[in-house]
Amino acid sequence: MGTVNEKLEAYGLKKALSYLDSNPEENVPKVLNWVRRFDKENYYQSAYDLVEEALKNPENNWYKLIMSLYDDIDSGVRKKMFENFLINSAIVGCQRKKQNEDKYDCNIPWAILMDPTSACNLHCKGCWAADYGNKMNMSFETLDSIIEQGKKLGTYMYIYSGGEPLVRKNDIIKLCEKHNDCEFLAFTNATLIDETFADEMLRVKNFVPAISVEGFEEATDFRRGEGTYQAVVRAMEILKEKKLPFGISCCYTSKNTDVIGSEEYFDDMIAKGAKFAWFFTYMPVGADAVPELMASAQQREFMYHQIRKFRQTKPLFTMDFWNDGEYVQGCIAGGRCYLHINANGDIEPCAFIHYADSNIKDKTLLEAYQSPLFMQYRKNQPFNENHLRPCPLLDNPGRLTDIVHKSGAKSTDMTHPEDVEELSAKCADAAENWAPVAEKLWEESHPVEQENAG
Repeated sequence: MGTVNEKLEAYGLKKALSYLDSNPEENVPKVLNWVRRFDKENYYQSAYDLVEEALKNPENNWYKLIMSLYDDIDSGVRKKMFENFLINSAIVGCQRKKQNEDKYDCNIPWAILMDPTSACNLHCKGCWAADYGNKMNMSFETLDSIIEQGKKLGTYMYIYSGGEPLVRKNDIIKLCEKHNDCEFLAFTNATLIDETFADEMLRVKNFVPAISVEGFEEATDFRRGEGTYQAVVRAMEILKEKKLPFGISCCYTSKNTDVIGSEEYFDDMIAKGAKFAWFFTYMPVGADAVPELMASAQQREFMYHQIRKFRQTKPLFTMDFWNDGEYVQGCIAGGRCYLHINANGDIEPCAFIHYADSNIKDKTLLEAYQSPLFMQYRKNQPFNENHLRPCPLLDNPGRLTDIVHKSGAKSTDMTHPEDVEELSAKCADAAENWAPVAEKLWEESHPVEQENAG
């Protein structure tokens, strides 16, 4: 891992984590205090406070979630996950990331999202993956190089998307094996998860799937194809049986928001074994986009309230990448927290922003972080003082077009290059409708700031 200090800190934290399995209820608070001491920049103060408070009450939903990791997850997988996620990524990696950001005056991501392939075994309505062409792949050597470069700068979290990343499951396992100090996650339709692959996950211990589901059977199969939901359920059964952690990835649209935001749905996913849920709103990106699938302002507000309510009551870790902007000070893309590298090697600021001025075949990661496109992001973030309007495309008309024009970035769509003005126009009505709702919600959650501003 890096410097002598980093190695000493990592060793100390690993020793602390080793106490957890003997008596987690008693020892989790002790380890939390250890982690606090190593987190010199106090990156996670609010998280420590939340966990500390939760551990005082066995009826608390966060207490139940933490303890379920001991009941439901294989001990070797759990230890490796804690080591890679808590120590290597969240503490040591974040300290290195901050040092390098100061040194190079650029954003350095906490996580890199990358597409091993553009190929997919499904054809989901409104998905942009096919626009890249389904013949593109990053070689094992390229993926390996991205991870090597990323670790040197402080990135220990790698997330696969696509296409369907598990089309490359053998290479993914090899990368998990080689970089056993990193935590790997994949957005996957789960149809390629079988007993054999689950056994490989158990062996390497540092791979976690985020399974894409659109609701129950009717909604999932409507968008992803008949039989997909049952394949997903079978994959979840295999993972749960083998005590492997997994979560869900949910795209809420005009067609499924009432289901995805329902208590019945949350309870069903928890019962099936999900430990986390990542929520996205539908973005009309690419030639095959279906703007009618965009959630309305009322539906987005519904998800805002439902997710916050369930955070207080359900043993499930949830994130909404738009409505949670207030917790991360706006947009997290452009390398501020993460970026996206597509299967052609184009280094994009976001999974939903398909423009680039750098390619991993021609530039190092650091050169891309210092490129005009990423520096424009760094200069302009946050895109709105109301962090419930974080996105330069969906929430702030003109901000993305300005960045693309000033940086000279080009569309990365291989078959139908998308003019940024036309893309932005598809989001204009949604931005206009969301603005007053976001202002109302922001005033309700930040009354003191509003008084001071007045």
